[in-house]
Amino acid sequence: MDMGLKGKTALVCAASKGLGKACAMALAQEGVSVTITARTLETLEATAAEIRAATGVVVNVVAGDITTEAGRAAALSACPNPDILINNAGGPPPGDFRNWEREDWIKAVDANMLTPIFLIKAVVDGMIGRGFGRIVNITSGSVKSPIPTLGMSNGARAGLTGFVAGLSRQVASHNVTINNLLPGPFLTDRLRSNAQAAATASGKSVDDLLAERAKGSPAGRVGDPLEFGHACVFLCSAHSGFIVGQNLLLDGGAFNATMG
Repeated sequence: MDMGLKGKTALVCAASKGLGKACAMALAQEGVSVTITARTLETLEATAAEIRAATGVVVNVVAGDITTEAGRAAALSACPNPDILINNAGGPPPGDFRNWEREDWIKAVDANMLTPIFLIKAVVDGMIGRGFGRIVNITSGSVKSPIPTLGMSNGARAGLTGFVAGLSRQVASHNVTINNLLPGPFLTDRLRSNAQAAATASGKSVDDLLAERAKGSPAGRVGDPLEFGHACVFLCSAHSGFIVGQNLLLDGGAFNATMG
């Protein structure tokens, strides 16, 4: 299927690795010129070279922390009028809420609620004026099924979800859609690092813990980041204009419900 994206431009946040990288690669494969952001320039440049070699599209890089005002300004300076915005940022650490201070909560809300809102604010009117826009927020499966140790993530991402539910209905008539992708376990560096920490605490191997995680999924595996990228592409495509304010859960069926 032709996704109708050739010649479009995209700003993809936190895209040097993991799910952000998968989305950038999948968009580039459809002929989208991408601007990718991340904190570490070396990793970012390596990812950009990989995407260019695989697709031949234009890839711009912006090193910086997208959760800061300066980081957002730099990204928007490099890509001020994107047709597509992929919001993504690392989640706050796990823990017991009794140990979190106000500064911890503010940092979590800044990264996982306010940063995507500010980026949407910066680009949505341009999308409306051009009559096309696709905004996809990478959030978490915890929005539907909260994870007890990730209280800050649960709260901040739920706040973004509520905001998007309202705004998406206000802009949909202009062929601008805003939707959320909710990942479960995908085989990323973050999943491996979390497994490594758990392995150190439990005495089990990383591979054994990942295998246990896979068995807990009806699909019998963890996700491949590339399939996440392809789901993102469809939400960004010319064919998805009737999908508005939705939360697409990609977790291999782990969340058990008759209706989402």
